[in-house]
Amino acid sequence: MSTTAVPLRPIAKGSLTRLWIGVALVALAAGGLAWAGQQGVEPSPSAFLASNGHAEGVVTTESGLQYKILEDGTGASPTTADVALVGYKGTLLDGTVFDENPQAPMPVDGVVPGFSEGLQKMKKGGKYRLWIPPQLGYGDQAAGPIPAGSVLVFDVTLHDFKSKAELMQIQQQMQQGAIPQPGR
Repeated sequence: MSTTAVPLRPIAKGSLTRLWIGVALVALAAGGLAWAGQQGVEPSPSAFLASNGHAEGVVTTESGLQYKILEDGTGASPTTADVALVGYKGTLLDGTVFDENPQAPMPVDGVVPGFSEGLQKMKKGGKYRLWIPPQLGYGDQAAGPIPAGSVLVFDVTLHDFKSKAELMQIQQQMQQGAIPQPGR
């Protein structure tokens, strides 16, 4: 058996270097395009909450609610039998404001579960930031300007709270004329 030799032309000096530089440039360009494509894309709720849970000062409860104490309050915390007077600003992860009120009465048991849980952690005068996962907010249902499956972000100030029974008693006294009503 005989071996036939195939003549190979010599490679020009520096050709392999130029080839590897070209491969590296293509890889960098592909990486840059992939990165640029991800900008403006909101992370999934679970990815955001997993990352946020490791941020300094953020506490994650057993239910999945995340909160951060911005200013600690004093005294007792409201219960589900109370009506809280709160100031709040609600946003989506992208910063879109969907609701805001500087002073609103809210039955603690009459709001989404995550907001209720957050209120019960607060004390009078406290300011918290709440990150409410979809399952403790509106879930897979859209609610007005809030898309389905959204993480809700609230900055909340607890001004005061009273029990529902106490508020009923005050209302009865006002109706009986024992307490002057505003505007009379």
